[in-house]
Amino acid sequence: MKNSTDPAMQPEYDFAGGQRGRYTERVAKGSNVVVLDKDVQKLFPDSIAVNAALRALALAMAVARKPARPKAPARKRAPA
Repeated sequence: MKNSTDPAMQPEYDFAGGQRGRYTERVAKGSNVVVLDKDVQKLFPDSIAVNAALRALALAMAVARKPARPKAPARKRAPA
């Protein structure tokens, strides 16, 4: 293991028995990571805000795509 100059890495941390990528497949199946641009991060500080905005957008899109109801056929007038 290489010596690190990272001050957060303490000498008692021992990764000699570690296994790289052991849980990678499990994490990939159960998560969906999206990286936001900095300007978007300022607008949406947490996942709750992002999910609320996306749900509102999805609802607006569904309403916009909803097909118009077909008009009822014109009734024939009775002879006068």
